[in-house]
Amino acid sequence: FFSRRRRHTRFKCDWSSDVCSSDLEALVELIVAEREGNGPFVDFYDFARRVDEKVLNKRTVESLIKAGGFDSMGHPRQGLLTVFEQIIDQTVARRREHEMGVQTLFGSLDGGDGPQFDERTPVPDLEFAKRPKLAFEKEMLGLYVSDHPLMGYEKVLQRKTDCGLGDLPDKEDGTRVVIGGVVTNLVRKWTKKGELMAVFTLEDLTDAVECMVFPKTMTLFGHLLGEQTNDQVVLLDARVDKRDDLPKLIVGSVELLDLSAFTESPPLRLRVSPNRLDQRLLGELKSTLVDHPGDAPVFIQLAERTVRLPDQFSVDTSNGLVGELRALLGEDCVAV
Repeated sequence: FFSRRRRHTRFKCDWSSDVCSSDLEALVELIVAEREGNGPFVDFYDFARRVDEKVLNKRTVESLIKAGGFDSMGHPRQGLLTVFEQIIDQTVARRREHEMGVQTLFGSLDGGDGPQFDERTPVPDLEFAKRPKLAFEKEMLGLYVSDHPLMGYEKVLQRKTDCGLGDLPDKEDGTRVVIGGVVTNLVRKWTKKGELMAVFTLEDLTDAVECMVFPKTMTLFGHLLGEQTNDQVVLLDARVDKRDDLPKLIVGSVELLDLSAFTESPPLRLRVSPNRLDQRLLGELKSTLVDHPGDAPVFIQLAERTVRLPDQFSVDTSNGLVGELRALLGEDCVAV
């Protein structure tokens, strides 16, 4: 996590009222110096035992946990958040006892290399769900690092949108698009006329763009742009505005998209004799599949060879498609 000395500059300065800017830099330098001088930290207990006590500011450590700073040590973030204060309190107390030469039931001295602890508060095996985990990560670092809210849902978004954010530079000024992504940096503000509007950044896996929601649209969709909207996936009906150097989106409507409702469907496997395939049958098969868009990938078995069709032919098998395929290809066309 601290593999580069300057990487900490991404952190926001609201970890603690007592820790900001140059103080943060000094704390991270202390962590890096200890690691470089005495080797990588084995786990959180080792970290708490070895770093300068100035680093063990509870708000600072909390932010490091939320940012994923201890992931490589094998600790789940939610579990570590529940016990890190207790671990720090115990460790600091033992370190001070060691400095005073006090022998306790809970630790022993090891000849000057630091206190050794026999009792450790276990870290619960708890982990955040994907969305809150990434929300904390984005809050602390200003970007997603370990994952992205849209990762794994690319096909869902492709089916529901006209283009990606990376395609906007190629669009003409004034073009209307249906586009999707994650809302970040949402700010609600009042115009000079006392009307409510909003500005936010829409982000997908290719790019990010500024979005403007003017008062008329806010009247209709403002209830969807509340405090909890940051990190929410949305679909926008919007107009491309290219009057400035970078394209913007003027939002016309907003739809919240719950990606958890989209689970990968089992594949549809078809068995077709190569001798039957001709241009007419291929055309009818293509038309039938396109008329039933969905999440299930389609595989076609041709004698000893199996071919996966491109993603644009993925289907929904729950709405009569199988019956149509059996009428077209034969009763035994669906391979189990």
